[in-house]
Amino acid sequence: MFLAMAAWLMAGTEGRASTGMASQTLSAWLYPTAKLSVPAATTMSPGAGRFRSFSAVMPVTYRARTTAGGGGSITLQVTGDFSPAGGPSVSGGALQYSCSEASLGTACAGLQTAAVGYQTPVLTVPAAACTGGGGACSAADSNSLRLNFTLADDPGYATGSYSAQLTFIISAT
Repeated sequence: MFLAMAAWLMAGTEGRASTGMASQTLSAWLYPTAKLSVPAATTMSPGAGRFRSFSAVMPVTYRARTTAGGGGSITLQVTGDFSPAGGPSVSGGALQYSCSEASLGTACAGLQTAAVGYQTPVLTVPAAACTGGGGACSAADSNSLRLNFTLADDPGYATGSYSAQLTFIISAT
């Protein structure tokens, strides 16, 4: 009986094929995002003549993608005054900057005074924006802007080398 049943099963499958199909939806949720890059260090150059302001140009590159109802920004904060003591004072208003040549968004307007402990504006990114270079929303090139720094050269400052740490914050919503 066993052999008869096995023969019947084998005979029933000869020449028959079976196929199946399944479908699947693949989804991705793209969130607002941002990325920022600045040089590790920037050296200020003395102005022409005595007690003229020091200056430096700092390139900033960034990428951003914002929602239709959102936007974004880049801000600057000085994390501590110039050190060592006896030199320029960020808290005293000695460090200022202006923004120019923004390739995406609106650069800060006019002369800004850098501050210790709170953020000052650098750039505003509009809603529904995305980085593009060579086409809408491509990742081919980063966006860029220039920060033009000036530092007062007061005769009351002691001679020497001074430095301050800057922190840039980028956000996207």
